[in-house]
Amino acid sequence: MRYAFIIRFMRKTLVFILVFLSAKAFSSPIEALLERIDKGASRKFVIEQIASENDFFELDQQGEKVVIRGNNNISIAIGINWYLKYYAGIHLCWNNMNAKLPKHLPPVTKKEYHSTKCRYRYYLNYCTFSYSMPFWDWKRWEKELDWMALHGINLALATTGNEMVWLNVLKKLGYNQQEVDSFVAGPCFTAWWQMNNLEGWGGATPLSRYHEQCLLQQKILSRMRELGIEPILPGFGGMMPSNSDKKLGINTIDTGTWCGYSRPSFLLPSDTNFFSIANLFYQEQEKLYGTAKFYSVDPFHEGGNSSQVNFQEVGKNIVHAMKQQNQEAVWVIQSWENNPAPSMIDELKAGDLLILDLCSDTRPQWGDPEFPSTRKDGFGQHDWIFSMLLNFGANVGLFGKTEAVIHSFFTAKNHPQFSKTLKGIGLTPEGIENNPVMYELFTELAWRDSIFEPTEWVENYTKARYGKTNKQVTRAWKILFNTIYNCPKSNQQQGCHESIFCARPSLKANQVSAWANTQDYYFPDSVMLVAELLLASADEFYGNNNFEYDLIDILRQAIAEKGRITLRQTEDAVNTLDEEKYLQTSNAFLRLILLQDELLATRSEFMLGTWLEMAKTSGKNRNEQALYEWNARTQITTWGNRVASENGCLHDYAHKEWNGILRDLYYERWKLFFSKINIESGNVTEPDIDYFSIESDWCLKQNKYATKPKANAIDKAKSIFDAIFR
Repeated sequence: MRYAFIIRFMRKTLVFILVFLSAKAFSSPIEALLERIDKGASRKFVIEQIASENDFFELDQQGEKVVIRGNNNISIAIGINWYLKYYAGIHLCWNNMNAKLPKHLPPVTKKEYHSTKCRYRYYLNYCTFSYSMPFWDWKRWEKELDWMALHGINLALATTGNEMVWLNVLKKLGYNQQEVDSFVAGPCFTAWWQMNNLEGWGGATPLSRYHEQCLLQQKILSRMRELGIEPILPGFGGMMPSNSDKKLGINTIDTGTWCGYSRPSFLLPSDTNFFSIANLFYQEQEKLYGTAKFYSVDPFHEGGNSSQVNFQEVGKNIVHAMKQQNQEAVWVIQSWENNPAPSMIDELKAGDLLILDLCSDTRPQWGDPEFPSTRKDGFGQHDWIFSMLLNFGANVGLFGKTEAVIHSFFTAKNHPQFSKTLKGIGLTPEGIENNPVMYELFTELAWRDSIFEPTEWVENYTKARYGKTNKQVTRAWKILFNTIYNCPKSNQQQGCHESIFCARPSLKANQVSAWANTQDYYFPDSVMLVAELLLASADEFYGNNNFEYDLIDILRQAIAEKGRITLRQTEDAVNTLDEEKYLQTSNAFLRLILLQDELLATRSEFMLGTWLEMAKTSGKNRNEQALYEWNARTQITTWGNRVASENGCLHDYAHKEWNGILRDLYYERWKLFFSKINIESGNVTEPDIDYFSIESDWCLKQNKYATKPKANAIDKAKSIFDAIFR
């Protein structure tokens, strides 16, 4: 008995020691990050943190272990990612944030050192939180935060849970829940509420979501601070509910409309209540989320009636209110269209403002000498960040400006005037989880000393992306980088060539969103050739997740290109009154939509069901689930009510070329359109169809869509390619 007791005691002690050692072993943020990538990964590396004036990372070898050195957690994290890509052939990305590391890591035979003078590597756009993230849980956010660290992000917008701050502020000002609900927007539209563009649309938000988003934000901020990512919290700029003048007796102005929506009111900084309400906002935010050094405020984003506004006074008071909360506070603002007004920022002190040149890749405002700019003198004395917007509305489509982005960044970096205030790079996409190659390329800019050729870079990328490559795969990617991923600098279109399948039907349709400004810059045949080259090598990559994702995405693009060509043929048949050709080409177009739908059912990333189930899972009861599903369906179709959708031109802005919606909505729209064209009459006019009614009816449905792939991606890609292109 005594021996049995001793054995039990020893076992318990051993378990305790193992648990203790395990907890100790993975106690650092970097070790925990490695363990999330692959259990046991932290034991294969030696991590060394060394003080340095500039951010740096170094790869080295110590016996059988790989050494990653850096001056902080983020520098070390990007060093890990660099090693995994270019030594181990492991590419961690949105469609795969886990990997099985080899038992023995490939050695670093020669020290490799990289440093950067980019103080900030910024991430996110208000829109990202609504187009990509509205229904994320902590599990998904945890992966994104790892992605951020591994890509060197050290400054990021953090607006999750802002609803709770406003709930507390407004209740202290005497608002009831119903009044708050008429102000705060729904999950898929909070971004535009936070940018002062609309109020209330998509609500009323259930109280449970306020609390859940608050807890989620606390977890997000805790992990960000742990990793070394500086959060940018929302600031107060004067936005108030539209009834606040009567409700509170304060001096606000009506700022007009945005795309058909009434904007919130604007509290004039001359009003004595400006600072008391601002202080209340920051106090309530601090209680929930702590104090930040950076606060984001974008008054008069995309216009608004500002005729009564003293912009100089607005700028000074916004900064003053922030600094009452934190003397070191920095105002972060997006430079987009005419915002910020020069008079609002010219008198502010250097260092008090950090400007995101939101779209340096297409519409630079920093003073680019090679591009017509609305700001010839840039941003004056203020610090700024060179940013790539890339994606609008989270649309699906291959797109990039490889040469333009690289050359423009190094032009800015080496410019004798504007480089003095350039503080880093920024990713500012409206939607993510697309075009991973462009994010990989852009985040590396900060760590490269000199300009480089994108077609040379992409050869190494393919090895990293797939763990191996061959001549056909390399050739395919070089073709992409010379065509669809090489949009000229002068081209002003908003993101990708949108799939015409998703457009409201018209024989002259050339784009989906009214704002796309599509300009042809590549030959469609080039994408079809790339799809053929990848399929010729596909047997070598069975089970390779990254390859299969890219294959489906590229073939999807090729089919969309075929659709564009087929629609032109249909238009020609109508113009020549060739009924036989019309029936042939219109039926071929409809068949392409169904084949596209079938292809995209092979990857969950391209399935409507994935988006809708995320939305429904966020709801705690049927009413909440119905509201969130309606939000999710509405955002990607009508976007708004009839006025905003039609007169405000928001319909299909956030369209998605996804399995499910292709078949059930886009196909049905085109089928109806084609059925109403009567060539026999000899006087053909396009039918007048109320598409908004069709779309809004679809938004109210609650039918289920598949979330799991139905077939092997490579096998299905082969059969569909043969059916269309052979």
